[in-house]
Amino acid sequence: MKPAAKAKAFVLAASSTAILAALVLLAACGPSRKPAADPDLAAEIQKIRAIDNHAHPVRYTAPGEAPDREFDALPVDNMEPQSDPVALRPGSPALAEASRALFGAQSKAQVIAQKGNQYPAWVLDQIGVETMLANRVAMGASIEPGRFRWVPYADALLFPLDNSRLAARNSDRKSFFALEDKLRARYFAEAGLSAAPPTLAEYLTRVVTPTLERHRKGGAVAEKFEAAYLRSLSFDAVDRPVAERAYLSRSVLGEAEYKPLQDYLFRYIAAECGRLGMAVHFHTMAGSGRYFDVAGANPLNLESLFDDPSLRQTNFVMVHGGWPFTREIGALLTKPNAYLDFSSQDQMLPPVALAASIREWLEYVPEKVMFGTDAYPFSPEAGWEESGWIAARNGRQALAIALTGMMHDGEITRQRAIELARMVLRDNARKLYGL
Repeated sequence: MKPAAKAKAFVLAASSTAILAALVLLAACGPSRKPAADPDLAAEIQKIRAIDNHAHPVRYTAPGEAPDREFDALPVDNMEPQSDPVALRPGSPALAEASRALFGAQSKAQVIAQKGNQYPAWVLDQIGVETMLANRVAMGASIEPGRFRWVPYADALLFPLDNSRLAARNSDRKSFFALEDKLRARYFAEAGLSAAPPTLAEYLTRVVTPTLERHRKGGAVAEKFEAAYLRSLSFDAVDRPVAERAYLSRSVLGEAEYKPLQDYLFRYIAAECGRLGMAVHFHTMAGSGRYFDVAGANPLNLESLFDDPSLRQTNFVMVHGGWPFTREIGALLTKPNAYLDFSSQDQMLPPVALAASIREWLEYVPEKVMFGTDAYPFSPEAGWEESGWIAARNGRQALAIALTGMMHDGEITRQRAIELARMVLRDNARKLYGL
């Protein structure tokens, strides 16, 4: 063979070898042949009856009865349109699958009529939930203790003054502060008042503490703050005289002047919750509405609360797992009184994406991680039933994927994987709330 031909043959052979090596490398870097979730482990996880740390169940209402609107202090169906997540858009495959799984060939209305007051509990059975923490303004017939535990709202107590300047910021806050003013008036009426008392001391002793005590007596296991829809989650430590000056001003305060009073009231409420044996829940996730302040919902804003020695008896739960700040929120789990759930993420994100966060949290502080759905009546097609079904399915799949990866990498045994699954799905919540 001539030298030129030999050289050409060598180049071709080298090229073939390089191509083969590249294909082998691509195959190694590609999807694993192992199943994303171990089938046996996934089957075990499916059997565990869960405690849902966060949801908005809707009461059964008889024909002719007014629809239930107490499933949220700030319903998100009155805001300007936003770009909805794919999973909850009308006609999405996930919603169609949820409807088939829940109702079969019947319509939702037919099943509701058949089940009556037992319908909400029936929904829990379909999604594998033993107990649901019900974020509601008030409980009622069909949403009762046993299967449901109450988590009422405390935000209205943070805003005892004229809120018109806060409401003027955008249309979402205009809608939200009108609802908070209405709930505040309800709390005033329950305290035997028609308006805020003249002094901060009286407001605390005649409105705030009695309201929290009524909630606790009514079965509440926690108080919920949707504050991220209304302001930043940065609650500073404020001396009482500073808060008193703001309260006594009786003027229409702007955000900067009003904030010290809100901050003082929050820490007072948090301390009272600790005294009464109730946890404090926060919304920590990018929220609904085109004006939601995502940066203000960063869970790192809460660190000073977790580090406050006066609040050491209060347990805090960062609801929704802080997305998109999932690594930041994980770093806070070493705080002795800080917990999280991954509700709503299991509606909005595919299981593989959620599994990455769950795995990091479980590798760090597994005793602080809880399951939740954020079952919510977004629309007639995406009701609390369908959104809850999607979240329960995706959440269990994500948990199975995370634990499978930990097993395959030799971090845990199968027995420990099942133990961690039970912790996330029920045992951590049982311990936290004393259920």
